[in-house]
Order: sequence, then structure tokens, then C-alpha cells
Amino acid sequence: MLTKKSIFSKFSLQRIAIFILKWLSITMLIGIIVGSISAFFLTSLSWVTNYRELHPLMIFGLPLAGLLIGALYYYYGGLSSKGNNLLLQEYYQSKQTIPLKMAPLVLVSTLLTHLFGGSAGREGTAVQIGGAIADQCTKIFKLTDDDRKILIILGISAGFASVFGTPWAGAIFGLEVIIGGQSRLKALVPSIVVAFIADYACSFWNVAHTHYHIQEIIPPVNLQYILYTVAAAVIFGLVAYLFNTCSELFSTIFNKITYPPIRPFIGGIILIVTILLIGNTRYIGLGIPTILASFDSPLNSYDFLIKLLLTTFTLASGFKGGEVTPLFFIGATLGNALFGIIPLPLGLLAAMGFIAVFAGATNTPFACLIMGIELFGYEAGIYFAIACLIAYFFSGATGIYASQMQKGPKHQFYLYLKNRRADLYEKLKKF
Repeated sequence: MLTKKSIFSKFSLQRIAIFILKWLSITMLIGIIVGSISAFFLTSLSWVTNYRELHPLMIFGLPLAGLLIGALYYYYGGLSSKGNNLLLQEYYQSKQTIPLKMAPLVLVSTLLTHLFGGSAGREGTAVQIGGAIADQCTKIFKLTDDDRKILIILGISAGFASVFGTPWAGAIFGLEVIIGGQSRLKALVPSIVVAFIADYACSFWNVAHTHYHIQEIIPPVNLQYILYTVAAAVIFGLVAYLFNTCSELFSTIFNKITYPPIRPFIGGIILIVTILLIGNTRYIGLGIPTILASFDSPLNSYDFLIKLLLTTFTLASGFKGGEVTPLFFIGATLGNALFGIIPLPLGLLAAMGFIAVFAGATNTPFACLIMGIELFGYEAGIYFAIACLIAYFFSGATGIYASQMQKGPKHQFYLYLKNRRADLYEKLKKF
């Protein structure tokens, strides 16, 4: 004889089974598709990079490539032109489905940017592809607005995890880059699952990710080395703040050009002149060879600054890609430059800079800590934790994602800096 309790239990178990099956299906669908597209993207990116290196005159096509990218987004992009900020906006305040055309637009535009020599990354592309594809499941599975928030987190996690080969960091990044909201807690398990599925799907296509190593022995943790780490982390945070400031500054300047397709065209011309004046191409594209070299041997002390200026200028003018790999470059070469000043191992300083500048610029210190452990091992975990948290607190009140909600400045000093920066932008607008 069935009692009320047994009927209720059976009904509850059925609902739980349906819930698990639904989200397992969603995570598998998003993870496999996004991971496979990331594999195609990384393979294509490697090909265009090698082609550009073999044909250095390709950089002279940068203005025309910029004009094409600008025209595509102006005439056909619609909301897609907002990029990563659109994902955050739709999470905070759901208005309409993220357009699927965002995925092919950003993929093609990023490949064009790298083919012709723009200084950009790849994270933005993977995250936008992930977000655009994930959001299509809203209609397929008839999800609520609250469930849709989880989908956006899953898309971000899948894109990040698959493009860098760091599933744990990808899962945490998707949760941490979203500031506030109960949906983050609900998305914890699905985010981890989708990150690992996307990473496996990308690896299934035999796509190799870049491997980084600290050659030296990690020194034991003591007060002296902790103080050195704090000093380095403060510098990493301030450089992250400089990156964010330059991004806003160049964006303000380019926004004065009323016809958007012309912005990357003009930017391309200025980039060509700059690259010719520098006399080499080590600062364009992803810059992976220089990142790898920063762990082994001393480099130019100004490498990080040139990459910072070229990347913020490239992206602000309208070229596509991402900021994260250039931030790796900036952080690693900055850590390399500090080797002559701060008595810590070269590889450790480069690794701390690699993750700490990224942590400060994106306001995601915990994801960057996890990434550091995934890439370099747990032995330097204490150093990574200190570097990421201190850099986060010294990187300013905002990050590279303008739509990322902030609860307030990290400490009162940045109220002053924020006000001074606002005054500077007001003067530029009047200029």
C-alpha cells in the first residue's frame, strides 16, 4: 500500500533524476561543441601565426583587415560588438538571447587580427564562442531566466578551460568573473563538469596546449621571501591597473571617430608604423615564444611595457581577440625584469607575474591561483596565492570587463585614483 510519504519520496526522486539528466545533457552538449570549436580555433590560430611569421610583409595588410573587421561588426554584428561585456550584461539583466552569429564573427575577426599582425589574445574569442553557443540552449531546453544565468557561466567556463587546457581554472573563472548572484552557487557543479568535458573535447582532436615550467627549485617559505613576494605583487597589481587605464584611454580616443569601421583602419596604420620603428615582430600576435623565454633567461626590461601599449591600442581600435595571453606576456616579462631587483628565482618571478597581472586585470584572483597550480605545480602555491591576492588589491577598482559589477573600490586609495582618472577622461572628451 502506497503512503503519502512513499508517493512524495518517489515524486522527489523523479524530479531529482530529471534535473540531473537535464543538466548533464546540457553540460555535455555545450562542452563537446565548445571544446571542438576551440580545437579548430587553436589549430587555425597556429596556422595563421606561422604563416605571418614566414611572410612578415603581411603586416602591411593590417589596415584593410581592420576595415573589414570594423565593417563586419558595424553592418552585421549588432549586439555582438559588445563582446565579453554582452555576456556579463545578459547575466546581470536578461534582455534577449545572445546572437549565435557572435561565434563566427569573433572567430573570423580574431584570425584576421593575428594573420596580419595585431597584438591580441584568444581568451575573448573562446569565451564569446562559448557564451553564444551556450545561450542557444535556453530555447532548446525551455529554461527559465535563472537557468539562463547558469548557461552563461557554463559557456564562459567551457571556452576558457578548452582554450588554455586548464579545466579547474576555467570552472572557477566562469564563476568568479561574475560578481554576485545566487546562480553562481547553483552553477558550481555544472561549471566544473562542463570545463572538464570541453577540455577533453579539445584534447580529443589532438590539439596541444602550451606547457610552462619553472626550472629552479622553489625556495622554502619564510618571512623574507614573503616580503619579496608582496613587493613584486604590488608592482604586478599596479601594471594591471596601467593596462586597464590604457585600455580605457585608447578606447576614449578611438570613440571620437564617429564611423566605427574607420577606427581599426587608422589603428592598423599606426600599428604598422610602430612595428617598423621597433624593428621586430616579437610584440605582435600572442607572443608565446617570448613568454616561454621569460622563464629561462633575462630579457629586455621594457618588453612588458611595449606589449601592454600595443595590446591595449590594438583592441581599443577595434581589432578582436582577447587580453589574457597578452597579460600572460606582460606579467611573465615583468617578472623577468624584476629578477635583477628582487632576489627570487627567475622562473618563480615570471610565473607569479604570469598569473598575478591577469588576476589584477580581470578581478579573478582565485581562478588565477588555480591556474598557477595547474600550469606550474602546487609547490609554489603559497607564492601564487600571495601574488594573486596582493595584485588584485592593487589593480584598481575596475577591470578589463567594463560590465563587470563591482561592490566598491578594494580600498579607499582607489577612490582617489578613480576620481582622478574620471577627470582625465572628461578633459579628453572636451579636447
